Amino acid sequence: MLDARQNNLPPTFARNGVRLPQVMPSPAVMQSTGAAFALPQSLTLKWNTPPTPLLLRAAERLRTRLSILAGRTVDFTTTPDAQGGLELTIQTTKDTAFPGPTMREGYMLDVAPTGITLTAQGPAGVLHGMASLSQLVRQELDGPVLAQAHMEDAPRFAWRGLMLDTSRHFIPLADLMRQLDAMEMVKLNVLHLHLSDGAAFRVESKKFPRLHTVGSHGQYYTQDQIRQLVREAADRGIRIVPEFDTPGHSYAMLLAYPRYAANLPLNTTDRAEINRAALDPTNPATAGFVNAVYAEMASLFPDPVFHIGGDEVVAKQWTQSPHIAAYMKQHHIASVAALQADYTRHVAQALRLRGKTVMGWDEVQEADIPPDTIIESWRGPAHTAQATAAGRATVISGPYYLDRLLPASAYYTTDPMDTHKGAAEAQAAAQTTGPAPPDTPVATAPTPAVPDQTADAPLPPLSDAQKSHVLGAEAALWTEVVSPDMLDARLWPRVIAVAERFWSPETCCDVATLYPRLAMMQDRLNLLGLKTRSNTLRMLDRLAPGETEAADILLSAVSPVRNYAHNHEFLQIRHKQTATLQPLGTPADIASPDSFEAEAFNAEAQAFISGHTELRPELERMLILWANNDSAFERAAAHNAGLTPALAASTQLARLARAGLAALGPIHPLNWREDARDALNTAKKDIAASSSIHVVTNTPQPEGDLIQRIVPGVEVLLDQAIP
Repeated sequence: MLDARQNNLPPTFARNGVRLPQVMPSPAVMQSTGAAFALPQSLTLKWNTPPTPLLLRAAERLRTRLSILAGRTVDFTTTPDAQGGLELTIQTTKDTAFPGPTMREGYMLDVAPTGITLTAQGPAGVLHGMASLSQLVRQELDGPVLAQAHMEDAPRFAWRGLMLDTSRHFIPLADLMRQLDAMEMVKLNVLHLHLSDGAAFRVESKKFPRLHTVGSHGQYYTQDQIRQLVREAADRGIRIVPEFDTPGHSYAMLLAYPRYAANLPLNTTDRAEINRAALDPTNPATAGFVNAVYAEMASLFPDPVFHIGGDEVVAKQWTQSPHIAAYMKQHHIASVAALQADYTRHVAQALRLRGKTVMGWDEVQEADIPPDTIIESWRGPAHTAQATAAGRATVISGPYYLDRLLPASAYYTTDPMDTHKGAAEAQAAAQTTGPAPPDTPVATAPTPAVPDQTADAPLPPLSDAQKSHVLGAEAALWTEVVSPDMLDARLWPRVIAVAERFWSPETCCDVATLYPRLAMMQDRLNLLGLKTRSNTLRMLDRLAPGETEAADILLSAVSPVRNYAHNHEFLQIRHKQTATLQPLGTPADIASPDSFEAEAFNAEAQAFISGHTELRPELERMLILWANNDSAFERAAAHNAGLTPALAASTQLARLARAGLAALGPIHPLNWREDARDALNTAKKDIAASSSIHVVTNTPQPEGDLIQRIVPGVEVLLDQAIP
């Protein structure tokens, strides 16, 4: 096997050598010499059994993708010996479980100048093999080529999901459809749609029309649109699991039908209270209403799994209601948890009678729920351990909350089975910031959903028996501060990284090679239809029409603050202030949690001090670009007020860049080291201000909610510089 690291350079810097194919997620077995051959004008498709309409549509998507990646049309034919053609043989069998929890997803792929053979266990394997095949296309000087390779591949986890919240910010149907194509390319197979909570109810209801006419605030999916989405997802081997959250997070339902509320009148001004509104489980009519809503919604989604939410029921919603308190006393219900358990048990049993497997956030495991209930663990490893020890099927999402705005590497280095890392993070947070604020225990935690890792003491690893109950994991994006224009950039490329973590063997997940491969895959997905880059440019065009260049350069080296520091509503709630809607479209909304430019600079700086002095000109080029950009950014901000929040970040980037240049230069200005250290320490302090959720709660954030990404590279250059 050839490897870019044989050149003794980080993978980013291997140039002019044999190019190994880069496939993400990384296959379990990948064999290649690095050789490639010209991509023919046409491929002759040969099926071992007559293809279904679904497989024919998959073949057409493959043909389209090959054409886009090749930069010219690639034709498919079923006529043998087509001129200039290459035979693509697809061997598969039927899979009655497709698409579903037990579908067979393995495949084997051989690509050679003599022909291509894809052998799959079922339709899902065909889709995955086609996704891998499309990634073998690359451009050479004489045109597009296909890399020769042999792959044997199957997923590590059966559940590889993406949770998209469409309640807190509505995501138009076209934007959802676009994510399906990208999900197929990285072999994710579950789209968990969060369709109802305090913010809005997003699906048309024929039985209870006020749910969408009142509860959606005018933005919802028609039932026909839902059916279309389900069909398109199934075509790509993706299951859609709907979530309609009760008994808490129910304001939208109660706005439409207030007679089922625990407390009236509803608070219509404070977004925190709106989010906390709960159903009244003691009203005999409530259960009938919820069961009827769930029955109608379940009929739109053929997947066997139905998510009922069940998280973050705020105790005072029930304890401060005189009639609910009286009911609890009369029926000897000792606690709010017990009252919720009664509600959950009833709802779960009704859904089970309709053939559905119930799924809920990890709070629901306190109830006497059906044994096949799936637990979604979001509050840390202790809750994963609890669920799996009880023998419950478990999906892990807590470590993969994308709205924390951590970089891809932070999610990638966390394995779903790792109980130690979550506990270590919790312990570190407690040591540096003290205990969680007394007003935010699990039972009363505010929106957004925040993984409560501080609740966990150090835990032993999951046993083999416990691991057998982990179905998989899913990334989650809550959208309090995500608009449709921001969606693609808030998902990708980080979803690529977690998709590899969920699919590939643990031993194949190498963070040292992550960013170069991530950059390549991100460009592929943008070519194939994602709008990560184009939407970012559109947002910049709004801020500074005709003067976006300086802002674009700045945003290549900065990121938004992390751990909900940019979610001002979250901070307002934490400080017991009236929560208000946050305007979007600022530089921090446009900046990405990942910067390929900054990652390349940091890696090249490390390589430089390790002896690769030939990298000096490239380091100087990048530093000069950033150092000189500040004056251009100031001029653009003078004409465009939307850029002004980022003025401090621009000045700070220039200071860091000048520090790096001084460290590289043969002649050092007077007091250069002191100035450089001051710039570096200021930037590191700003980064530390959002290093954990609990630090964020009590620490002022940098101006404009932006942090510097070139700090590691500047620091290593400064440390090695001769005084």
